[in-house]
Amino acid sequence: MKLIDTDETVLIVTGSDIPAEMNDRPLAYHLKAEIDRQGQGKSYRGAVVVSDRWYAENRIFHLCPTVAVGGPGVNAVAAALVNDLPMLVKRDDRIFVQGAWDGDMKRASLWGLDRLATAMAVEAFLKEGFCADFLKRVWKN
Repeated sequence: MKLIDTDETVLIVTGSDIPAEMNDRPLAYHLKAEIDRQGQGKSYRGAVVVSDRWYAENRIFHLCPTVAVGGPGVNAVAAALVNDLPMLVKRDDRIFVQGAWDGDMKRASLWGLDRLATAMAVEAFLKEGFCADFLKRVWKN
């Protein structure tokens, strides 16, 4: 049974160490709920939360649109993307939203210098239209 469509299912990746699991995974599930809501129940138009270790071990899913939650110090995917993605939001050198979704690979990274700043980055992604634009590019019809 197919659970993920590499074109439409968004992977939300968190770090796999205890602090990331405690602080970033709840934020990832908050983001997942909003993505699932916008998918309106259509097949594969939703999100799946995974760890950076799982993501590293399952390379086929690197084709999926991906959002990293948590900074480069706690999330290996965010660390891999930090120098490659344009900075969309940078507030007080604490809150960061990076992303590129115009091409084939759709990627975003939401992080901050602490757990509160990371939560604020997730909220900026959701409330300032970045998530909606990301999903519009992922879900073309």
